[in-house]
Amino acid sequence: MIFWSLSPAEGCGAGFDTSPLSSAAIPSFPPAPRVFNVAPVRCSRRSHGEAYGPFTNEELVGEALASVRDQVVIATKFGFKNGIPSQGLDSTPERIRAVADGALKRLNIDVIDLFYQHRVDPEVPIEDVAGAVKELIAQGRVKHFGLSEAAIQTIRRAHAVQPVTAVQSEYSLFWRGPEAELLPALEELGIGFVPFSPLGAGFLTGKIDENTKFDPTDF
Repeated sequence: MIFWSLSPAEGCGAGFDTSPLSSAAIPSFPPAPRVFNVAPVRCSRRSHGEAYGPFTNEELVGEALASVRDQVVIATKFGFKNGIPSQGLDSTPERIRAVADGALKRLNIDVIDLFYQHRVDPEVPIEDVAGAVKELIAQGRVKHFGLSEAAIQTIRRAHAVQPVTAVQSEYSLFWRGPEAELLPALEELGIGFVPFSPLGAGFLTGKIDENTKFDPTDF
């Protein structure tokens, strides 16, 4: 298995998904600069997106990491109308450029290290998506292109236009699906893999056993 690795986090398999920091289930947090003090920043990746909050997550990360920007790899995402998942998907090139502009301002950075498509938009050819990110890379506003929850053929088509650095997908004790086809394909293409919910979204907390029943809407 290839785990995504980019300088300055070269050789480190650890990262920090900041999306829960903007969850409605978590009402408050200490001042932003203290949020990330629990882990050595020299070996860190921070993953977030405009949809988390929306927008407030990027602002939090930008403030918290301002003093250690050169020690971390920052990833963010595009792909929803107005940054709001309930409004539907939008990965048009115009939207991608607008999201990049907004993210750079909210994060207070000069370049996005890894720019993911949050979810594949069936209304926009993936070649157009990859082409838009390729332009941002050429302009120096983005360093690397990523995909999330994308089918293998979609990954191949995108990769042919702009090399894909990382693919994100659920991979946990509950869901081992990527092992069958996705991981071999990523290894073939030399693309890194970033699993989300690797601990099973609560499976290891002792709250789930053989008697647990899940609501039909539980993802």
